[in-house]
Amino acid sequence: MILQNGLKAGGIGAAVAVVLTLLGLIPVVGYCTVILTLVLWVGVGVLAGYFGSRTNPMQTVGQAAQAGAVAGVVTALAGGVVQTVLSAIQMATGGAVQALSQLPPEQLRALEEAGIDPTVLGGVGVAAIVGCCCLVGPLLAAGLGALGGALAPSFFKPRL
Repeated sequence: MILQNGLKAGGIGAAVAVVLTLLGLIPVVGYCTVILTLVLWVGVGVLAGYFGSRTNPMQTVGQAAQAGAVAGVVTALAGGVVQTVLSAIQMATGGAVQALSQLPPEQLRALEEAGIDPTVLGGVGVAAIVGCCCLVGPLLAAGLGALGGALAPSFFKPRL
């Protein structure tokens, strides 16, 4: 039941994460979506705890936290996959060339003197950064989802 509640809340969170990721493409809105994503991870944990309280009025804090962690991971993975695909598309359409053209020549020379090929920063570098985010994001989301899930039983106490 814990897994089912976590997956249900995670599915809803995944849909919202995809929308937030797409909204993040808008330059100024992208900054807001980072904060909203953190709030989303806590929110799906609370939602998973809510689903658990509906099926099991005597749900423990630990059970709600487990469901919340599952929901957070599912949500983060969905957002991470969409972000990875979008980053690959941006790099394939010349995003790396445009980004490198913004760097001053002194910084490009400093990178070359340090033994770093600036063109690597475009495709492979961005893919590596996004890949690391896809590993760290679900861990952070699991923690925040578990926090939200642990808070849920206090919000949704059974009526006696």
